[in-house]
Amino acid sequence: MTDEESNDGESKIGSDGQPAGSNMAGARPPAGAPSQGAAGSAGPLQGVLGRLEASLAGASGRGPAPVERWNPPYCGDIGMAIARDGTWSYRGSPIRRLPLVKLFASVLRRDEDGRHYLVTPVEKVDVAVEDAPFTAVELEVLGEGLDCVIVVRTNHDDVVRVGPAHPLRFAVEPGTGGLKPYVRVRGRLEALFTRALVHDLLAAAVADEQGLALYSSGLAFRLPS
Repeated sequence: MTDEESNDGESKIGSDGQPAGSNMAGARPPAGAPSQGAAGSAGPLQGVLGRLEASLAGASGRGPAPVERWNPPYCGDIGMAIARDGTWSYRGSPIRRLPLVKLFASVLRRDEDGRHYLVTPVEKVDVAVEDAPFTAVELEVLGEGLDCVIVVRTNHDDVVRVGPAHPLRFAVEPGTGGLKPYVRVRGRLEALFTRALVHDLLAAAVADEQGLALYSSGLAFRLPS
């Protein structure tokens, strides 16, 4: 599979939403969606979200927005949140405009304090994240065994190769004991693998004298025993 790497190490997708020549596991979301305002409303929600959208117009130019370099004033909590399944909401109402969600996701940042923020050139606001801000929805394993490369696509069409810049992390879900794999997407932001995709990921695990591990880009990511 051939993909082009962006300046921050992420692979760009083709016009069909996948890397050229890929055959990724996992179901793709619907290709299109009706253009709607947040929660289908043209009331006060539109004013706040519209202001944020306008402040980002042309700010990043071509390529990823330089959010790590932006240092605007902190403007508090306006009610933005991301659910475990990746749904964005504003004051409890889902944001239904997918292009707007993608725009906001592109300027999301997690700071050293562990909190997530939506950052524009002129303001920084809280985003309450239930688990991880992104979800991993597709993967492809290139090669076999110790020499393979795991490629992951998120719900916002970030495509990354698991490795030094995009490591895997594993957690155990309290109560159920289920495995929760994450992959770093950019900065401190991670994507949580969907339950349906965990099986495909674990199918690539290799057993050795230390247990089970997933290999990608020359690194071993060991599963908890």
